[in-house]
Amino acid sequence: MKNIIKKYSKSLLLVVALSFGSCSSDFLEHQKYGPGDSESFWNTEADLGKALDAFYTYTNSEETTGRGHYWYENCSDNMVTGRTNASPDRMKNFQGGTTESYVHTFWNEMAKVITKANDVLRYVPKMDAVSQPVKDNALGQGYFFRAYGYLWIAPWYGDTRNGGIPIVTELTTVDELDAPRPASVLDNYDMIIDDFRKAGELLPSWSQLTQTEWGRPYKTAAWAFAARAALYAAQFDEAKYYPIVIEMCDKIINLTGADKRELHYLAANHNFSDKAKNSYGLPATNYSDLFRIENNFSEEFIYSIMGGITGGPKFHGMSFDMDGFGGYNNWGYYTPTAELYEAFEPGDTRRDAIIMAPGQRILHPSGTGSLENREVWYLVPANAPERAAEGLTALGSASSSPTHLVNRKMHSIYEVEGGYGTVYNTSGDSPYGRLNCIVMRYADVLLMKAEALIWTKGEGDADAKALLNQIRKRAGLPEDSPATKAALKNERRCELAFEFMPSRHLDLVRWGDAKAIYAQPLHGYAVKWKTVDDNPWVFDPSEKIEVWQARTFDPVKNQVFAIPQSIISKSDGILKQNKDY
Repeated sequence: MKNIIKKYSKSLLLVVALSFGSCSSDFLEHQKYGPGDSESFWNTEADLGKALDAFYTYTNSEETTGRGHYWYENCSDNMVTGRTNASPDRMKNFQGGTTESYVHTFWNEMAKVITKANDVLRYVPKMDAVSQPVKDNALGQGYFFRAYGYLWIAPWYGDTRNGGIPIVTELTTVDELDAPRPASVLDNYDMIIDDFRKAGELLPSWSQLTQTEWGRPYKTAAWAFAARAALYAAQFDEAKYYPIVIEMCDKIINLTGADKRELHYLAANHNFSDKAKNSYGLPATNYSDLFRIENNFSEEFIYSIMGGITGGPKFHGMSFDMDGFGGYNNWGYYTPTAELYEAFEPGDTRRDAIIMAPGQRILHPSGTGSLENREVWYLVPANAPERAAEGLTALGSASSSPTHLVNRKMHSIYEVEGGYGTVYNTSGDSPYGRLNCIVMRYADVLLMKAEALIWTKGEGDADAKALLNQIRKRAGLPEDSPATKAALKNERRCELAFEFMPSRHLDLVRWGDAKAIYAQPLHGYAVKWKTVDDNPWVFDPSEKIEVWQARTFDPVKNQVFAIPQSIISKSDGILKQNKDY
């Protein structure tokens, strides 16, 4: 492990220059961690500012905020790989070994975050020229990002059979970097929860942040991630960790005033034409409004990875139909399945906000650099009289999706008039956009607490029902949740599908459902139409097609993924590979 982390343990790490264009937060634009040696660097408040800014360099790594670790989420039953790609396909089929190139730097990027956090925790207490409130804020960020870095790694690679992830703190000496993996990933989760608790004590509340600080960690985010860590740990010890989930979620649910978090109900002001509003095809729901730039920091926001047009996450541009019907170089990964489509109850407005099915309309930019967006009527034939009568573009008569369903949840950046070059990058090879990449929002807090209540107090718990009914009300559904385990699992699936985090795959694994669900093939739909109210182009989902074969998931071996061989090789034989890989 020494060679893995020692490389990043020096305070003088030079950070790649980032430019986030129209992002409002200046802290995303600093270029260097610091000059000179560590002792001469950690002196002034300006030095400290550069060190804190350096945490965010991971956001520009495609293997963390683009594809990368999301190939692990691609294993879930929510999606199939939307285009041929041998390496991710092996991972989805649980046949991937230790050399998969798409994830080989994921661990590395998080090791850098952890190392920078340890530097902050090591040097800030000695900075005599910095006031105590500034120190406390910096230490809070140090604890937050150390826990955050470990929480990105531990669920994918650590368990109680293979052990956890090597623990490195600000007190770890260079000689101690050779320590083996802890016996259990619970050692990691305990540290993560403790660090987030400390962060919550030291960080400011949301109401204390200035707008230029939006995007930095604060108390509520620390508590929410502590809940997530405890949720993942509960698969190994429900009695110990579910009460921590409830405790942390209650801290957030009970907030008042300017710090209060709640589900986003208020309709936002859409920045596209009246015609598009009327014909775009989204249901009349506030849920779809949530995933718009103007609501990056809505009342439901807890923590996101900041977007920009020249840097940051690429995830949104990768997850729409390949080549965007000829309008933009979207990458065509992560295609919804019929299984996900059918998980939504009749009347659930979230379905059409998340999944574009045949016959739906969508705005997508032209490929000419024009500021005018094109409206696409998905898969309706170009020669249909109704298309000609409405003057709809001929785009959309073909699709790369093997399921004939498309992920539209984060598509809103392409619907903004004049968005080319101002809201999203003009080059589809760098599909950046100003829509933030959600990592945690309030709905997840409600779902985490509801799960903990159902698993500890039993199905039908009244408090769990109330929490789930809040989610259902926003989705346009009757407030009649039975608060069973099955209901919780499906509500979590429908609410959080296709977000950058959390993970449907990790949910299935920790619930013990992965083996049975992955033993079933995955499906899409044949393109069939029916006439409803004189509209001949209403999607008929009566004929399914198999698009992905049944898979063999070993709940012992595949509880975790293989640690990339490049990481093993750097450890001088100290870091042991997960068993059976």
